[in-house]
Amino acid sequence: MRKNEKGMLPIFGVGPIYVISCLIITVGGLVLDYYGFLKWGEITRAQILMFAVGILFIIVGFTLWIKSVLLQKIRTEIEKGNLVTSGVYSIVRNPIYSAFLFIFTGFLFFACNLYLLLLPFIFWAYLTILMKFTEEKWLKEKFGDEYVVYLKKVNRVIPWFRRK
Repeated sequence: MRKNEKGMLPIFGVGPIYVISCLIITVGGLVLDYYGFLKWGEITRAQILMFAVGILFIIVGFTLWIKSVLLQKIRTEIEKGNLVTSGVYSIVRNPIYSAFLFIFTGFLFFACNLYLLLLPFIFWAYLTILMKFTEEKWLKEKFGDEYVVYLKKVNRVIPWFRRK
C-alpha cells in the first residue's frame, strides 16, 4: 500500500494484505487438519480446554475490533489526519490487526493441533515485518517525535499495559 498523493495514509493500510493472507493460511491449515494431514500434531486429551481457550481468543479479538473500529471510529480519525493514542490504542498500537490475529488463533485452537498453533507466531512475525516497513515508517514521517514516543510506550500487536 502506498500513501496517496496528498501524503495522507491509506485508510486500510496493510490490513487487507495481512488479513486475507492470514485467513487463507488459517483455512488451509484447518482443511489440512480436517483431512488428516496433520495427525501427528493432534492433542486428544485437552479438547475442552482448547475449545474454551479458542472461544476466549475469539471474544478478545471481537472486543478489540469493536473498540477500535466502531467505538473509536478510527476511519474518521485517519481521514482527519489524527494520531490516536487513547482508548484501546493506549494498550496496543494496532488493535484491528491484533483482533484478527486473536480471532484466527481462536479458530486454530478449535482444531486441537500443535502444528496449527505454530501459525499465530508466524502471523505475529509477518505482521511485525509488514508494520515496520510500511505503516510505522509512514507514521514516523507524518507525526515525528510524537509517534516515536508512542512507539516506545505501547506494544505493536499484543495488548499490554502502557510502559512509562
